Amino acid sequence: MNAPLIEGYEVVIGFETHAQLATQSKIFSRASTAFGAEPNTHTSPVDLALPGALPVMNRKAVECAIKLGLALGSHIAPESIFARKNYFYPDLPKGYQISQFEIPVVQGGSVSFYLGEEKQTVRLVRAHLEEDAGKSLHEDFIGQSGIDLNRAGTPLLEIVTEPDMRSSAQAVAYAKTLHQIVTWIGICDGNMQEGSFRCDANVSVRKPGAPLGTRREIKNLNSFKNMQLAIDYEIRWQIEQLEDGHAIRQATVLFNPDTGETRAMRSKEDAADYRYFPDPDLPPLVIADAWVAQVKAQMPELPQHMAARFVSQYGLPEYDATTLTQSRAMAAYFEDAAQACGQPKLASNWVMGEISRRLNQEEIGMEAVKVTSRQLAQLIGRIHDGTISNNAARQVFEALWNGDGATADVDALIAAKGLKQMNDTGALEKIIAEVIAANPDNVAQVRAGKDKAFNALVGQVMKASKGKANPQQVNELLKAKLA
Repeated sequence: MNAPLIEGYEVVIGFETHAQLATQSKIFSRASTAFGAEPNTHTSPVDLALPGALPVMNRKAVECAIKLGLALGSHIAPESIFARKNYFYPDLPKGYQISQFEIPVVQGGSVSFYLGEEKQTVRLVRAHLEEDAGKSLHEDFIGQSGIDLNRAGTPLLEIVTEPDMRSSAQAVAYAKTLHQIVTWIGICDGNMQEGSFRCDANVSVRKPGAPLGTRREIKNLNSFKNMQLAIDYEIRWQIEQLEDGHAIRQATVLFNPDTGETRAMRSKEDAADYRYFPDPDLPPLVIADAWVAQVKAQMPELPQHMAARFVSQYGLPEYDATTLTQSRAMAAYFEDAAQACGQPKLASNWVMGEISRRLNQEEIGMEAVKVTSRQLAQLIGRIHDGTISNNAARQVFEALWNGDGATADVDALIAAKGLKQMNDTGALEKIIAEVIAANPDNVAQVRAGKDKAFNALVGQVMKASKGKANPQQVNELLKAKLA
């Protein structure tokens, strides 16, 4: 893909994403990682950096790193090293962060996705394990700040890309795909509002063919919408600065969604500023091949593989398959319905259409869907066998969604609402004969080749049957009568 130019400049974007790992305890202590507790209640001597407290590696966090490496086609280092990253913030109790520097646990790999109809691939540099810092609180304090260390020591994977992205749209598509992967394999809950999935975008601009420009890092982008707005603003700002003859200074910036602007927070540190050195309290992390094989055997089918299977097994268009595999819950729901009703394309249409519309409308996820996959399959079956029309099916769906979705029976609802289609040929022929006799002008126009007149007769038959006639059967019988 040729990089699009903006006012004669090429955009260069790289990402650093912090995925909070779905463990019950912290990376180096047994303190809870549960979100939303009272400040400083989920801590331990290790998290508080009390003298003599030593870190112990969380095995589940390492398994999460192995899963990510397997999902992204990365090299999983058989031996990796923890280091101390030294900096001084009020919410960093030790005065350093335990991270990985020279030898990370996950190396290389890539993330692929579609932007429009074109496949894109972003290369990864690494993903390394580290502990989170605490949190400074400002809003509830007048002239002061508070420190909450509940988050200190929470396990993170920092996932770093090559500077491969050339537009905000490509960057957002990458972030959405990475979000899908980490939630799909169950290593992160992906809650951006709670900080479980935090993205930092490194943005620079340059003239085509020139060396890489000076980058500015946009920190803690907590929604995909803000991500695109922030990157677009930063691109425009950098181009304006260069066009006005100003140099870009390396900096860390924050995005203000209220103003739609980025604002410099501090000058950006380089690796040398952190004075990394191996952590003397932690031995090398050794991952045996047998451990990797064990984790691999427990991995779920990955979304890209499942989408390909949906195309080959169910004959779905690639667009449908890709959409249905945006989450494991939606994919499982579709597959249950498709197998139960034997009509995969109809099942896909309903899940992507009415189900998705209701979920978006009520701002709920698949876990809260109010019509079970078996009910949807039964409903689709009644459409396919001609028991009810599409319009009647929507009425049944409405009743299922708004009623007792766990126990309601599709056939019982059809009967109770009198929605069963009239499929009795004799009864339909009688209605059609009456409609033909009552509409000689339309009949003459049909025989003269006017389609609108035919549609009018169909409408009269449907009206006479109170909407219960099978439209396909009406069309066939009416054509035969007027031939």
